[in-house]
Amino acid sequence: MKRKYILPIFLLIQIIVLQIIPYYPENVEQFYSNGLYPIISKSSRIAFGNIPFSLGDFIYFILISSMLLWFWNKRKNWKSEWKNNTLSLLSFVSVFYFFFHLLWAFNYYREPLFEKMEIKKEYSDADLLNFTKKLIIKTNTIQSQLTKNDSLKVVFPYSQDQVFEMNLNGYKNLAVLYDYFNYSHLSTKKSLFSLPLTYMGFSGYLNPFTNEAQVNYLGPMYTFPMTANHEMAHQMGYASESECNFIGFLASVKNDNLYVQYSGYSLALRYCLGNWQARNEKIQKQLLTTIHPGILKNYKESTDFWNEYQTPIETGFHVFYDNFLKMNQQKDGLESYNKYVNLMVNYYKKNEL
Repeated sequence: MKRKYILPIFLLIQIIVLQIIPYYPENVEQFYSNGLYPIISKSSRIAFGNIPFSLGDFIYFILISSMLLWFWNKRKNWKSEWKNNTLSLLSFVSVFYFFFHLLWAFNYYREPLFEKMEIKKEYSDADLLNFTKKLIIKTNTIQSQLTKNDSLKVVFPYSQDQVFEMNLNGYKNLAVLYDYFNYSHLSTKKSLFSLPLTYMGFSGYLNPFTNEAQVNYLGPMYTFPMTANHEMAHQMGYASESECNFIGFLASVKNDNLYVQYSGYSLALRYCLGNWQARNEKIQKQLLTTIHPGILKNYKESTDFWNEYQTPIETGFHVFYDNFLKMNQQKDGLESYNKYVNLMVNYYKKNEL
């Protein structure tokens, strides 16, 4: 067999294997998510965590630039050399695909968190209403403690780098209850691509090759701790967006700092309100009247920010990412972000908010 066919064939083998792996989540959990991956993840964070800039973003920049240059150089002979060019492209995809899964993405196939934590999946409107009301009381209380005025929005007094360090406290407290949420060796960075991410409509992402948690630094500060905690959950090997929202929420509200707690509670409340908008707008409007005006001003701050950068680019990337999630064991696509309400509602049936 000619060498140029080896990697394209290996890509086909990978695709076939990934059709089988979903049937064995217990094995993925045992041998990868709780076996090999923690070693890879911790090693990467130790190696790259102290680098003062996002190495992963820099690598992506070099990679994208090299690909564009390659296409540009091949533009004249693409038709005449289409076979060799296609094989070269498939070889690159094969290597990329292999390391993407080896270094992180096999976590898409692990056991669901609701099984691990013994949390039910379904809930009623009455369950959601009860939880939302409790969440409003809690968020109102913290907003009042921070501002001393119901009508003032919460303004964070900390830098983003300080928030990264502060978030460790929440995970430390959470790990006391659940040792599998233990987090060490901080490697959370402000993304060099924050402006493009904003136009794409994303608050952050995990670089699977360097295990750096990338956070968009341009958005409102009151959302920043929760966003960073979400990406830190990805670092620990949780691939599901709903699970990372849930873990990020727990790490936020378990933090000793009230500002970080506010980030978790206020964003959780906003997700619940979004659910009510879809279920029953009349109830949503009633609930809104019980929320402090200062909290609603924080929500408006977010809405105004994202509206300022809304373009067709965002729609295109959301369609792409929606399909990407569906291809990787998250059948609800972008809607999976909202599914963490299921986890919250049922978790707090047994636990105090």
